[in-house]
This record gives sequence, C-alpha cells and structure tokens, in this order.
Amino acid sequence: MAGSSHGHTPAAWTGVIIAFIGFCAAGAFMVMAQPVGFWAGMGVVVLGGVVGAVMRSMGLGQPK
Repeated sequence: MAGSSHGHTPAAWTGVIIAFIGFCAAGAFMVMAQPVGFWAGMGVVVLGGVVGAVMRSMGLGQPK
C-alpha cells in the first residue's frame, strides 16, 4: 500500500480528520453520560464519510 499512495489524498485526509473529531466528541459525551451529544458526535463521524465521498467524486481522491 505504501507504494501506491493509498489514502494520501485531500479527500481521504479531510474525511478522516472530520470523522476523528466526531469520534473524540462522541467518546467525551459518552463518558459524560450525555446521549444527545454522543449521537451528535456519531453524526459528525458519518458526515466525515460523506464529505470524503463528495470530495472523491469531485476529483480530489485517488484516481482509478
């Protein structure tokens, strides 16, 4: 994988960073026993995947 630049694109980095922020927020809210905040964080995780897919479709991902 290292030789093919797998995941080294703006779409991949952006999607992973957004998902990581959502994961951290969801984890913090889970520890604080705040279900609404947890689910909001999980929504941000899903948003990261959507943003990555949209950016890939715009040509900012790995070429096929």
